[in-house]
Amino acid sequence: MTPGAVQQLPAWGPLAALAALAVVALSGAMVNDVLAARFSGRRGGGFAPIAEAARLLRQRRRSTVAADELLRRVGVAGLTVAAALKVAVLPVGAWVVSDLAVGLVWFNAMDVLVWAFVWLAGWGQNSVFPLVGGYRFLALALAYELPLMFALTAPAVAAGSLRMGDIVAAQEGLWFVVWMPVAFVVFLAAVLAFSLQRPFTAPMSADITGGVTSELSGVDRFLVLTGRYSLLSAGAGFAVALFLGGGSGPLLPDWLWFLGKTVVLLWLLVALRRRIPQLRPEQLMAPAWVVGLPVILLQVLVVAVVTINGRSS
Repeated sequence: MTPGAVQQLPAWGPLAALAALAVVALSGAMVNDVLAARFSGRRGGGFAPIAEAARLLRQRRRSTVAADELLRRVGVAGLTVAAALKVAVLPVGAWVVSDLAVGLVWFNAMDVLVWAFVWLAGWGQNSVFPLVGGYRFLALALAYELPLMFALTAPAVAAGSLRMGDIVAAQEGLWFVVWMPVAFVVFLAAVLAFSLQRPFTAPMSADITGGVTSELSGVDRFLVLTGRYSLLSAGAGFAVALFLGGGSGPLLPDWLWFLGKTVVLLWLLVALRRRIPQLRPEQLMAPAWVVGLPVILLQVLVVAVVTINGRSS
C-alpha cells in the first residue's frame, strides 16, 4: 500500500466505527469511575457507568414548562452524532469510513457543531440554569477554538495536506509530537474543552445546579453523558492520528496499534482531568489569547520553517 493510502470500509463500516467508539467511550467512563472510587475511598468502581446507564434508561423523562422539545432533543442527541461524524474521517490503521481530502477541516467543522448542540440543549429546556450553562460553553469555546485551529494547522503544514491519511503517513520515522509538543498539548486541552471535561466543566458546574444538565433526566441525560465521553474518545483518536503516528508500530496490526494508543491516551486524559480544578470561562480567556495563542503561532512558524527547509534541501 502506498504511503497515506487508506481503504474505505464497506457498507457495515459506519456501524463498526460506531461500535468501536462506544467501546472506547465506555472504557473511559469505567476508568473515570475507578479513579473516582479510589480518590473518594469508596468501594466498587468500574461497572458503575453500566449501572448508571441502565438506571437512566429506565428513568422517566421529565420536561420543563413550555420547553422547546425539538431543540432540546436535537441538542442532547447531537453530541454523540458529532462524535460519530468526527470518527468518520479518522483512519483506524488503514481503514476509514470516509476518506475526505479535507478531513482535518471536517473535524474542526464538527467541533463548531458541538457549540450549537450544547447551546440548543440549554436553550431548549426553557430554564434559567441550562441557558446560563449554554452561554458559558459559548464563552469557553471562544477561549479554546482559535488556539485549537492553529494546533490543527501545524500537522497539516508538515504533511502538506488536509487529508488524515496523508498526515499519518507523513509521520513515518518520526511522530509529530516529538517536534510539535506545544500543538499536541494545546490540542489535548481543546479535547477536554469540547467534551466538557474538567477543568472545562463550567457549563455543568454545581453553582448553576448542573447547568445544561440540571433539568435533564432519563434518556436525555444519558445521551448527554454518552456524548461527552464519545467526544473525548474521538478527540483521543485524532490526537493519535495527528501527533502519535496513527497505527504505526512493530509486530501488531496497524488498527490494533491505533486502538491501543487511543485507549492509553484516553485513560491518561481521564486521570489528568481529576487533578485539575474547574476553571471559569473568564479565567481561561486571557491565558488562552495572551499566552496560548502566541505560543501556538510560534509553533506553527517553526513547523513551517522546518518543512520548507526540508523540501528545498
